[in-house]
Amino acid sequence: MKAPIILATDTSDLAVAKEWARLVAPHITGIKLGLEFYLNFGAAGVREVCADHDLDLFLDLKLHDIPNTVGQAAAAVATLQPRFLTVHASGGATMISAAVAQVPATDVTAVTILTSLSDSDLVKIGYRSDALSSAVGLAKLAVTAGARAIVCSPMEVSAIRSAIGTEPVIITPGVRPIDPTAPTDDQVRTMTPLAAIQAGASYVVIGRPITRFWDQGQHAFTANLTQICEPLIAR
Repeated sequence: MKAPIILATDTSDLAVAKEWARLVAPHITGIKLGLEFYLNFGAAGVREVCADHDLDLFLDLKLHDIPNTVGQAAAAVATLQPRFLTVHASGGATMISAAVAQVPATDVTAVTILTSLSDSDLVKIGYRSDALSSAVGLAKLAVTAGARAIVCSPMEVSAIRSAIGTEPVIITPGVRPIDPTAPTDDQVRTMTPLAAIQAGASYVVIGRPITRFWDQGQHAFTANLTQICEPLIAR
């Protein structure tokens, strides 16, 4: 049984990304390739990383533009066969629907409020509501527009699950294993992986708490990965 983890491969080294994918494939569900990776290596790099293993592809491009542009952008990556393709929910219902129409085999995944933002940050940006209320509202809008998955902070998982029901997938970054030596990085609203799953998340995205062990060698990398996976598999 695999843990419901999606590895965030935040690296600009193609060879490293391929090796990470090979090592984690027996243990976890998916792999996230984001904007930095895509700008460096494009579709060819995505295909290389995703070859020869059964990891779900979480293509984290966070598309956000007028509906026609987002629809065409989604169509452009359809041949990569991502399980998940992210768009910003704040782009609105018509934009989300445009993406959904172009990639019917992919779960268009709406990002609500970035986990790096606090309530005070949202006030400065111009949001009228706090992170929780804003995330719930955006999630409901996105699901109504056809999104089959939602990205949110673990702090909003329970409320969003109650608002959108059991069917949509909820994916949460901003999770941190219980480890006093682990850096918090740029995440503000965090929770442990197990607590996020228990709150209603379908998958958790974990990057640096796993990949920071890479410099210590393959054994340390795999041992740490196994330790993080164990509570999620045993739940």
